[in-house]
Amino acid sequence: MKNNKVSIIGCGNIGLSLLQGLLKGSAIPAKNITITRRNIQELAYLEGNGVRLTSDNVSAINESNLILIAVKPYNIVSVLEEIKSHLDPGKHILISVTAGITISQIQDVVRTSMPVFRAMPNISASVGKSVSCICHSGAGPNDIESVKYLFDNFGTTMAIDEELMQSATILGACGIAYVLRFIRAMIQGGIQIGFDAKTASAIVNQTVKGAAELLIVRKEHPEFEIDKVTTPKGCTIVGLNEMEHNGFSSSLIKGIVASYEKIEK
Repeated sequence: MKNNKVSIIGCGNIGLSLLQGLLKGSAIPAKNITITRRNIQELAYLEGNGVRLTSDNVSAINESNLILIAVKPYNIVSVLEEIKSHLDPGKHILISVTAGITISQIQDVVRTSMPVFRAMPNISASVGKSVSCICHSGAGPNDIESVKYLFDNFGTTMAIDEELMQSATILGACGIAYVLRFIRAMIQGGIQIGFDAKTASAIVNQTVKGAAELLIVRKEHPEFEIDKVTTPKGCTIVGLNEMEHNGFSSSLIKGIVASYEKIEK
């Protein structure tokens, strides 16, 4: 599958994260990757990596078989209109990472019987640690294998029903921002109790990484692991209770639901 050729149409923040993940991994050689952007000069610094840069979307898809659409929601229809007459159902697989745009909406524009995927990675794809949720329509086993192979290069890939893609956007993509804000708050607390910013960051970053890895490896509920460090009358339970009294869990849940309600409108 290293022979696959990939084009990333609209190399903004998420597109750039996917590109960085591909370059970091070994799934697709750099020479097989084409990226587009309206102002391609903004990405000129990437030329030394071996990828092909162009502002011509049609040229990009003609050189590729896996087409990643990574444009903003308000631009996707015009981009699809631009390229649709050049899509070949026997050659191309269309993959949208644009939030909020359904497979049926994409098919209504391209009006071509071809494999169409929706995928929702997050910006940690740039370091190979994303969770990518995918769904599809009109895809055969080889198509699914090709797309999964591609996204496995960015981290963990899981198939979900399309009706859950909005939820996946909130929990997996927006969720990065929630976790980073939590980390920032921990660092600020660490500074207040005596650490310099650099040391506090190092401790907090590794602590969060360790907590996530603990749950991934042991497959236990978070409370199971929390119970191990909340001794009677100890400092951990005092801190946790103070956070909960101030709405820690409820505010996070409310934030997730608020984001979901926004994307559903």
